[in-house]
Amino acid sequence: MEQPLDEKDLERKLKKEHKAREKEEKKLRAKQKEAARLQAQAASDGARKSEKKQKKKGAIDENPEDFVDPDTPTGQKKLLASQMAKQYSPSAVEKSWYTWWESSQYFVADAASSKPPFVIVLPPPNVTGALHIGHAITVAIEDAMIRWRRMSGYNALWVPGMDHAGIATQVVVERKLMRERKLSRHDLGREKYLSEVNNWKDQYGGTILRQLRMLGASLDWSRECFTMDSRRSKAVTEAFVKLYKEGLIYRDIRIGHWDCTLRTAVSDIEVDYLELKEETLLVVPGYNIPVQFGVLISFAYPLEEGLGDIIVATTRIETMFGDTAIAVHSQDERYKHLHGKYAIHPFNGRKLEIICDDELVKTNFGTGAVKITPAHDTEDFKAGKRHNLDFINIFTDDGNINENGGSQFEGMPRFTARAAVIDALKAKGLYRGMKNNEMKLGRCSRTNDIVEPMIKPQWFVNCNTMAKAALDAVKSKEIEIIPPQYEQDWYRWLENIRDWCISRQLWWGHRVPAWYVTLEDDEEKDMGSYIDHWIIARNENDAILEAEERYPGKKYQLDQDPDVLDTWFSSSLFPLSIFGWPDDTADLSTFYPTSVLETGLDILFFWVARMVMLGILLGGDVPFQKIYLHPIIRDAHGRKMSKSLGNVIDPIDVINGITLEGLQKKLEQGNLDPDELEKAKEGLKKDFPDGIPECGTDALRFALISYTSQSDKINLDIKRVHGYRLWCNKLWNAIRFAMIKLGDQYTPQTTVVVDSMPPVCRWILSVLNKSVGKTVSSLEAYKFSEATSSIYSWWQYQLCDVFIEAIKPYFNDSQEFEAARGASRDTLWLCLNTGLRLLHPFMPYVTEELWQRLPQPKEACMKDSIMISEYPSTVQEWENDQVENEMEIVLDAVSKLRSLRPPTDIHERRPSFVLCRDLEIAATVQCYQAQIATLASVSSLKILIEDDPSPPGCATNIVNKDLAVYLQLRGALNTEVEHEKLRKRREEVQKQHDTLSQKMNASGYREKALQSKQDDDMKKLASLLEELEIISEAESKLVANN
Repeated sequence: MEQPLDEKDLERKLKKEHKAREKEEKKLRAKQKEAARLQAQAASDGARKSEKKQKKKGAIDENPEDFVDPDTPTGQKKLLASQMAKQYSPSAVEKSWYTWWESSQYFVADAASSKPPFVIVLPPPNVTGALHIGHAITVAIEDAMIRWRRMSGYNALWVPGMDHAGIATQVVVERKLMRERKLSRHDLGREKYLSEVNNWKDQYGGTILRQLRMLGASLDWSRECFTMDSRRSKAVTEAFVKLYKEGLIYRDIRIGHWDCTLRTAVSDIEVDYLELKEETLLVVPGYNIPVQFGVLISFAYPLEEGLGDIIVATTRIETMFGDTAIAVHSQDERYKHLHGKYAIHPFNGRKLEIICDDELVKTNFGTGAVKITPAHDTEDFKAGKRHNLDFINIFTDDGNINENGGSQFEGMPRFTARAAVIDALKAKGLYRGMKNNEMKLGRCSRTNDIVEPMIKPQWFVNCNTMAKAALDAVKSKEIEIIPPQYEQDWYRWLENIRDWCISRQLWWGHRVPAWYVTLEDDEEKDMGSYIDHWIIARNENDAILEAEERYPGKKYQLDQDPDVLDTWFSSSLFPLSIFGWPDDTADLSTFYPTSVLETGLDILFFWVARMVMLGILLGGDVPFQKIYLHPIIRDAHGRKMSKSLGNVIDPIDVINGITLEGLQKKLEQGNLDPDELEKAKEGLKKDFPDGIPECGTDALRFALISYTSQSDKINLDIKRVHGYRLWCNKLWNAIRFAMIKLGDQYTPQTTVVVDSMPPVCRWILSVLNKSVGKTVSSLEAYKFSEATSSIYSWWQYQLCDVFIEAIKPYFNDSQEFEAARGASRDTLWLCLNTGLRLLHPFMPYVTEELWQRLPQPKEACMKDSIMISEYPSTVQEWENDQVENEMEIVLDAVSKLRSLRPPTDIHERRPSFVLCRDLEIAATVQCYQAQIATLASVSSLKILIEDDPSPPGCATNIVNKDLAVYLQLRGALNTEVEHEKLRKRREEVQKQHDTLSQKMNASGYREKALQSKQDDDMKKLASLLEELEIISEAESKLVANN
């Protein structure tokens, strides 16, 4: 039973209940007030929605055709719809502009122009090739450079060309012949085969050039060339003759990579290396069953004089038919008694001397005894030269065992012979076993055949003196390599350069301009038997004249070398040959040397270094002043792009979009084996479950350029490309807004008085000025990703997110804003006109289309196209650091206010307050009060000073020591959440304070730091302490008000 309350307790209870009732009534009144406000807002919103519905009903009368571009005749300026489409469509925007640019000859450079030249040579793509992502990044970067320079007043020339691509083209045509007619080139013969190649080139060649147009490449098509056209062929012949006469080209028998499928030597760049860890079975062209690699086979060679045997180990046992010695280490005690003795070859009886070669032999590898096959191994070749050994070739050109294998093995394919040799050794009791062996295996990237080291007579270029000139050009800064870290690779390669094998045993290519004289009384009649019987000449007539002079009165036969020159030889002459060298042309004197060579870092040596060597020697100057090397593109996971992984990205698919089914169908049309095909399909399904959305050329170009900040590899994510396509829609909407707000009668002013404009207009022009300066300086420094970042940030975060939103209240037809409205129109037009020109080199299509819709000043002489308009430069009158500093405070305040809005009602406008503890801050907030309210989406903004009481029922945020913001939440205020925000802010500021304090108290700070720096740090430390006090005060008020 409860005890009765005394009088005092009863009084206290009544007071407590009274207070509780008052509190409940207060809450009820607040709820009623809030309900009334919401009801009023709902009525207002209903009226607005009704108005919108009426507008939409009126829109039924719109003619849909007003939003569709009319058909434009090819080559004419694009006809635009009378109304802008409501959504950006890449395919609609990118239509028709290119043919008009080209027919207007905007891409054509003039050799007689007084403008300074800026010249780029497009790395010539393969004539039968198709566009891949490497071409896309090349085009994106080079076209951005050339459009920027053209707009900046340069005589800009970008030269297109195609490479005959000897091996690549021959592989394609040979496969076609075998697939369709079951014929090899040898079945057809040289003349008929070359006719087939030319037919193929005429039918399919140039596909990539049509695709380059799709990418917006502003190439001077009037100067288009082909490495095997008559002028380029003349240059190739002249270069060969000159180099030969200067003693730099010679003929010799050397070892090199041989492709048994193509029956030709191949260069290092055509060889991919597989890293094998253990026994591995690989599919090899021409073999029905996989071939074993990754093993070390041991067998015994019998020794003469009954000394027993010596065990050797090899990864290529079939080459034993070419063994001419066995090497051991001079200090290896196991074999000292055998120095100078002989082993006997078990299949042909050849005596193999046991020699000492400490350079070749590693005592801890294999058995410490090494079989030497000088004609079929690079290191053995060197050993053969050192010891004057016999060089015995055991393979035919197509990879079968020749007569040197003996009747038992002659005619066997090399890898069939591998197994046969093992069986034969077992039968003789000489086989000693097999074990796993880590190794690198060379495979031709064109045919997938295993390359075979083979000795062949070839033509070589002595590169020593040319390499030194190329080294000096970079060291003296005649040529600048960007990024600079690749200079060391340049030095390393050129300092260790080897002579360059320039002959290939192909039929498609520049025929070697060498003729062999076979005299009637020569004992050896095979071509090349006598090194001094070669004649180097520009044509057959010149060769005949020299033969008559060299061998007067003698009967002879003259035959041209059937070999062709390495494709890289003609490509290395490209910066010279495209301008008419060896003739003295106007183009050569105006445009050589070129300005910059832009390419992938993977061909720095195979192409770039050789261009420099030949350019200096034959052209008398470096071929370009700068080398810019772009990163290699990989997939989003960092993997190398490979058809077998299904991660190869076709830029055309990114531009147009493609379904998953479409991607998989393209894989099926390739030449993957069934297992690889299924694996590739799974890869596609994982990476592109919904296919690739249509992104358009502009978005692809912008994305690729923005990626160049990555070092040597780009991990390409299609989602990022699509993000830029969505950003194009943002640009589109910005122009649509502008066209509405500018109105049909608006005429831009040729000059504006910036000082009389509203602060927000002065601010946007000032930050635009900074973006222009940053973009230009980044382009000049070849920091392309920084240029795209600067442009993107200005358009996205300053123009669209701030300025366009901030000026919307000026367009409510109020007389109060008449002056501000006019200034906003002028500023908006200036921003869009300048911003589109700034962006044009990176996104040519959408900027042209949007720029064409902008009204133009009457007094100005408007250019027909944005691409020949002037590129923006900084305007001193627009620079305004003060207004930028003020807007920085404003935008910080806006950000803090926005962060206070509950996620459940972010669209509801609530009253807000700004507490200013500094008169200057108060003046700034007062000046930008309307912009803060607009950008923060608050219903009102009241300025408080330090002595004013804190507004109740508000969430708060600290902007800085002099500024705090409050958003009235009332019933929605969550005290715990507000305490947590303040706690996090306290931790953040305390951390900054502690870090700075530790730095200032560190040993040597006062002695080493400049006094100005110490003063700045002291001010910052004091500011942080003040902010900590403000946070404490806010926490106390939060407790008091709740």
